[in-house]
Amino acid sequence: PRVCVVGSGPAGFYTAQHLLKHHSGARVDIYEKLPVPFGLVRFGVAPDHPEVKNVINSFTQTARSERCTYHGNVTVGRDITVAELRQAYHAVVLSYGAEDNQVLGIPGENLYGVYSARAFVGWYNGLPENRDLKPDLSCETALILGHGNVALDVARMLLTPLQLLRKTDITDCSLAALACSKVKRVWLVGRRGPLQVAFTIKELREMINLPGTRPVLNPDDFTGLENAIKDAPRPRKRLTELMIKTALEKPGERAVEVQAVAGKAEPPREWGLKFQRSPQEVLPTADGKRVRGVRMALTRLEGSGDSAKAIPTGDVEELECGLVLSSIGYRSLPLDPAVPFDTQRGIIPNSSGRVEGVPGLYCSGWVKRGPTGVIITTMNDSFDTAQSVLEDLQAGVLDVSTSREGFGAVESILRSRGVRPISFSDWEKIDAAEVARGKVAGKPREKIVDPQEMLQLIDH
Repeated sequence: PRVCVVGSGPAGFYTAQHLLKHHSGARVDIYEKLPVPFGLVRFGVAPDHPEVKNVINSFTQTARSERCTYHGNVTVGRDITVAELRQAYHAVVLSYGAEDNQVLGIPGENLYGVYSARAFVGWYNGLPENRDLKPDLSCETALILGHGNVALDVARMLLTPLQLLRKTDITDCSLAALACSKVKRVWLVGRRGPLQVAFTIKELREMINLPGTRPVLNPDDFTGLENAIKDAPRPRKRLTELMIKTALEKPGERAVEVQAVAGKAEPPREWGLKFQRSPQEVLPTADGKRVRGVRMALTRLEGSGDSAKAIPTGDVEELECGLVLSSIGYRSLPLDPAVPFDTQRGIIPNSSGRVEGVPGLYCSGWVKRGPTGVIITTMNDSFDTAQSVLEDLQAGVLDVSTSREGFGAVESILRSRGVRPISFSDWEKIDAAEVARGKVAGKPREKIVDPQEMLQLIDH
């Protein structure tokens, strides 16, 4: 059987891995729109979390398997259609993730100084489409809307001492911009309460222990929560206990590393969590061009636990800031008119990865279940989809008696359209060049952010 996987992030690679491991004859081709593979492992994981990127080693093993081939620089839905892929393969798995962000839908969100966290993450991680972001970091106070791990990542990148960032694979131009940043204070704002935050304890602990910064949590926000979490699941309980402990600590109990700059001690940078506030409007400066703050509706919670809803109370408050980062979630986009898509939920309708009403078409990862969870969640989800493909092969739902040409057929279509795919060994040349450039600067790599430069490097 010939199977094609669209997208080379964790969902795509884990799907391919499972198929190759459990079917001794399957051949898998992976298509990726960028020249470089690995999706959010490369472009989403924070530069100071190198250990999370170790999965790249196992993905590389998969890509080097003689039954797996990688084709970068091919945009499915534009360079080749899903219908054409279905002609060439016995099964097609869509694992192209979530390449857009949720919008706030409030006045002022297009003012200068307002960015999506997704674009900001793409900028410091070298995602080609975000390389020219040039975020304005000239203010002292930044506001991040959202209480997830991405929000904490962004806050951490804004406040991490430069000497720590210099040793990471953050891009050169982001490092230079952060070196000139005036941001000293970061507020993370959520519509709901402490019991509904979506970040995990590891990320929170990292933020609390960040050198040269101090957490500012209001003890009143946590009143009575010790009782409320008695029967909560252990992760939620530990997370809440850590927030309570941090809120109750007296200033001075935490030894903040004070940096002496030009002979005077610099006050620590700070960050804090604000709860039960829903953004109503981004407020402009007098000239109407830039952000000067955000008006928040104060909310009360109806219901409890994860299903609690935030209802506006009618009261409002304004928070001053010169930088707003909206971190309220990623969003998948429809790929091709031939593929059903639920715009409400932002997913391809499916059951166990089988796309509804289209036999032989499957999906895995965020486009299958929505943009939530960490790499391990995506791994299990992708194994589940791959298992559906294997079951359908076994049950004869997929007709393998007719041979399919796979990449042979696709290549001639691409050539006729002037598209030249990039192989995995091409990527390895780009990889080697990045690592060599990084070595000079004492970093794991210096990412190339311009696709044209990547293509020139491999004489493409």
